[in-house]
Amino acid sequence: MSAYKHILVGLDLSEDSQQVVDRVKSLFASGTQKVSLVHVQEPLSFAYGGDIPMDLTDVQNQLEDRAKARLDAIGNELDVTPENQHVIIGQPAHEMHRFATENHVDLVVVGSHGRHGLSLLFGSTATGVLHGSNCDVLAIRV
Repeated sequence: MSAYKHILVGLDLSEDSQQVVDRVKSLFASGTQKVSLVHVQEPLSFAYGGDIPMDLTDVQNQLEDRAKARLDAIGNELDVTPENQHVIIGQPAHEMHRFATENHVDLVVVGSHGRHGLSLLFGSTATGVLHGSNCDVLAIRV
């Protein structure tokens, strides 16, 4: 039995996410913990800085719908109900910290590519989650 009561699984929904899902299944197979799946999408306006003179709302909505569908498939695999599957728009590390605090999460699980050197300086979500978290963080190497 795990000492953790509420686990946040942060997923980027890339192909590497399956490795995180598999590890969560193997570590927390008892199913006694609450599991919340979270995918954070950065707004397209962050990526383009407002330099594109067009409304990106429809594209953002399509990306959000795709993320919800992918999260739903993962939710089915992990037996996580739809009310515990969250697609959030914002900055990934910040939003996962906020979610964890507001929802009394005691373990955050994220994938990590194990980057070194300059790639670490330019921002790894796993590093950002680790350094600002108020609870334990488990980084799964992918």
